[in-house]
Amino acid sequence: MTIKPLLDRVVVKAEQTEETTKSGIILTAASQEKPQFATIVAVGPGGVVDGKEVTMYVKVGDKVITSRYSGTDVKLDGEEYSIVRQSDILAIVE
Repeated sequence: MTIKPLLDRVVVKAEQTEETTKSGIILTAASQEKPQFATIVAVGPGGVVDGKEVTMYVKVGDKVITSRYSGTDVKLDGEEYSIVRQSDILAIVE
């Protein structure tokens, strides 16, 4: 199966979070923060959203930083993804 986002939505796959601190302490899954760095997997077509024309500025493969608590998390074929609005993407990492 594939995910095809609608309008100004973007599907991202979060990069792995650190499991240990710089000092070597191992973190449990519950204490790890939601990652903000992600790779774009799919991009919606843009269009008119809330009466305003939205142009998509990101593309598949871009490395981005997203807002910490944005989006909807989904699991598909054993992989975890997040669907966010383009406006929830804070920066493209080059």
